[in-house]
Amino acid sequence: MDRHPPATTTVTRTRGARRAGRTPWLYLAPALVVLGGLLVYPVYQLGLISVLEYTQAQVSGGKPTSFRGLGNYTTLFSDDQFWSVLLATVVFAAACVLCTLAVGCALAVLLTRVRAVPWLALMLAALGAWATPAVTGSTVWLFLFDPDFGPVNRLLGLGDHSWTYGRYSAFLLVLLEVVWCSFPFVMVTVYAGIRAVPAEVLEAAALDGASQWRIWRSVLAPMLRPILAVVTIQSVIWDFKVFTQIYVMTNGGGIAGQNLVLNVYAYQKAFASSEYSLGSAIGVVTLLILLAVTLGYLRLLRRQGEEL
Repeated sequence: MDRHPPATTTVTRTRGARRAGRTPWLYLAPALVVLGGLLVYPVYQLGLISVLEYTQAQVSGGKPTSFRGLGNYTTLFSDDQFWSVLLATVVFAAACVLCTLAVGCALAVLLTRVRAVPWLALMLAALGAWATPAVTGSTVWLFLFDPDFGPVNRLLGLGDHSWTYGRYSAFLLVLLEVVWCSFPFVMVTVYAGIRAVPAEVLEAAALDGASQWRIWRSVLAPMLRPILAVVTIQSVIWDFKVFTQIYVMTNGGGIAGQNLVLNVYAYQKAFASSEYSLGSAIGVVTLLILLAVTLGYLRLLRRQGEEL
C-alpha cells in the first residue's frame, strides 16, 4: 500500500500554504501604502537635502542648489557644539528613562496592593497625565514652577527662584514633566505583567520571609524581563527625541543654548539659521541612532515571539 500522498494533494497543500502566507500581507497592504507615503518620502527628502547646499539663498531661488556629498556631515562632526548637544541628549534621555522606569514600576507594584477606590484614582490620574498633550503639560508645569505665581516656590520657600535660568535646574524641570507624561505607559504595562504572574509564586516568596524589595528583585524582575526590556527600549526612543517639552519650557533651548537637545538643535539650524542642509544632517544622524535602537526592539519582539 502506497503511504505517500498523491502529487496533486501535495501541490494543493503547497499552494494553500502560500496563499495563507500572503493573506496577512494583503490585509496590511493599505496601511503599508499609507505609512510608505508618510514616512519613506519624507526620509528620502531628509537624506537628499542633507547632501546638498540648501540654505535660504537656494530656497528663494537666488543661488542654484549644489551637491556637497558628505560635506554637511563633515561640517557637523567638526562642530564642538554638536558633540556637546549629543552628549547632553544622551545623558538627559538616560536620566528620563531611569526615572520613568523607577516611577512606573513602583506604582505598578503599588496598584497590586491597594483597594478598589485608590486603585481607580491612581489609574485615572495616570491615564489623564498620559493623555495630556505635551504642549499643555509643559505649560502647566511652567506655571507650577513660575517664580512669581507658581505654588511650588511658595511651598518650598524659594521666593522668586527661576527654575529655567540655570542649566541643570531647567533640565530637571523638563525631566519631571517628561517622567510625568511617560510613566503611565510603564505603569500599565508592568502592572499587566505582574497580574500575569501566578499568585502562588508570590505567596511562596512571602512565606519564605522575602521582603517586598526582595520579591521584586529576585522573583518579579526576572519574570518580567521581556516586558521591562520592551518598555525600556520604547522609553529610550521617546525620550531621545524629546522636542516639545524642551522647546516650550526653556524657550527654544535655554539661555545661550544651554538646554539644547538634538531635535531642538536641528530645528534651530534649519529654521532659525536657515541652514536646512545642516538641520537635515542632524535629523539623519538622529534617525540612524533611533533606527539602531528600533532594530534592537524588533529583534527583541521576534525573540519573544519565538519563545512564546
